[in-house]
Amino acid sequence: MTGPPRALMPDYLRLFALFGIVVVNVQYIAFSALGSFADPGGDTKLDAITVWLVNGLALLKTYGLFSFMFGVGLGFLMRSATRRGLPFGRVYRNRMIGLALLGIAHGVLFFPGDILTLYAITGSILYLFRGWQVRRLVLVGAALLVLQALIAPPLLLATPETPPDVIAIERAILTEGRFLDAVLFRSIGFAFILPTFLVIQGISALGWFCLGLAAVKSGMIDQAGHPLWRRARRWCLLPGVVLGLAGAAIWQLGPPVPGFVLTVASAPLATLGYLGLIAALSRPPGPIMAQALAGGGSSLSIYLGQSIVLSTIFSGYGLGLWGEVDRLTAVATALFVTAGLIGALLLWRRYFELGPFEWVLRRITYARPGI
Repeated sequence: MTGPPRALMPDYLRLFALFGIVVVNVQYIAFSALGSFADPGGDTKLDAITVWLVNGLALLKTYGLFSFMFGVGLGFLMRSATRRGLPFGRVYRNRMIGLALLGIAHGVLFFPGDILTLYAITGSILYLFRGWQVRRLVLVGAALLVLQALIAPPLLLATPETPPDVIAIERAILTEGRFLDAVLFRSIGFAFILPTFLVIQGISALGWFCLGLAAVKSGMIDQAGHPLWRRARRWCLLPGVVLGLAGAAIWQLGPPVPGFVLTVASAPLATLGYLGLIAALSRPPGPIMAQALAGGGSSLSIYLGQSIVLSTIFSGYGLGLWGEVDRLTAVATALFVTAGLIGALLLWRRYFELGPFEWVLRRITYARPGI
């Protein structure tokens, strides 16, 4: 007797999110991360177009996809713990500790914009919601997304301008500094960024966590043809993309404040549309896509690997390309690196069951003897 067929939507969702989030992150790895939110950047016309597309199509949207997937992961972990008769509370606590440790190392060593630490903190709150019914999860998740759209713009736009000498220090360290110099600079940046992320991004993350957990509890994540995915595709995709691109254009061309507000406010709508689109694409894959989905299953290793490789490429202790390439080249490099990591993970998993960082997280999660 065989079990039900494996749900394909989570695999496609992981792959889509991995390519989307690196397009955003490379903007803060290859270029200054200290610019004002009122000035989205772009020194040339090609740069301006690239930044417009990244902000309009990916900024905050792929972050939403990752957060949604985290909520799905909680639902799957609950299923697994129940099936194996494990104490879910202990398993989940250990998992959050593991994510926090990996996230802190990631933020300090390679990329201050780490999301794993944020997920470990807000994910601990999600644990309190694990017994909620689907309707309550959806209502609270939607309310949190609305709240984030209301408070994020004024808080981010109120951020004071970075002093020119700090920007000069950033450039000097990331173009000429040693690895330890970069680590010290990133550690300070991580310490300053994390509290803001917790207030602004944490609210959004928790909202998407709730919706992801609801998708598992309702069975929607197992049904790519569910009517609600079709409705999300029909009613949210086009308006979300159009509003996101319009907001990004206004943000760049001025006035920046309403453009930025529109970009932030339309992000959840676009993310819902992307979820509907991913559901439509979640069909039995061909040989090449099957390989890509298999490699993308090691999403934690790929996410961390993106920052490790890209920070080495662009920092002075590596290839020294920080600020030396145009935005489109940086995006192409990020996509190429991600594809390379997927290929490398495919080879890795011929010999090992888990990706390297998945193995570390699993060892921490099931650290107690007998689990």
